[in-house]
Amino acid sequence: MNETGDSTGYGELVTIDDQWQVRFVRHLAHPPEKVWWAITEPEHLEAWFPTTIEGERSAGATLRFSFPRNQAPAFDGTMVTYDPPKLMELLWGPDLLRFELRATANGTELILSDLIDVDEQGKAARDAAGWHACLDILEHHISATTPPWDPDDRWSQVSPYYREHFPAEASSIGPPSA
Repeated sequence: MNETGDSTGYGELVTIDDQWQVRFVRHLAHPPEKVWWAITEPEHLEAWFPTTIEGERSAGATLRFSFPRNQAPAFDGTMVTYDPPKLMELLWGPDLLRFELRATANGTELILSDLIDVDEQGKAARDAAGWHACLDILEHHISATTPPWDPDDRWSQVSPYYREHFPAEASSIGPPSA
């Protein structure tokens, strides 16, 4: 994070086999085990992840995702890969989310990628802003610091960047209705 508490870790949009993937790389000043705990344990997920993750933490397990304030209907998914403290992949509805951790000299490199369902590629900019906001909140949560912005407003602050830098067809699906 920079001196104002803003992350410079904007995501990028890449193409993989005719599908779009939103990809983020964040450098965290914490060991992989601490980051793993923050991205997998329910008491930490509630601070930054948009839904609960209910279900066994093992490859092939059925998962249920629920929004804490019922902002949207709950939905199902699957734990694809669970390899602590290095890799977690899950089907989050139709999208494939991948959390990869790599130890560095100064902590952990966290790579989050979201392979967007081919039928919903118009949500790429919207979801990129969402993951950006989530990762910013995660960084503050894991560091036990208070962000210089209201977490509920973070999506609105970073969303214009993605609408401007991603192709128009990646922005055809707007924000979710509350």
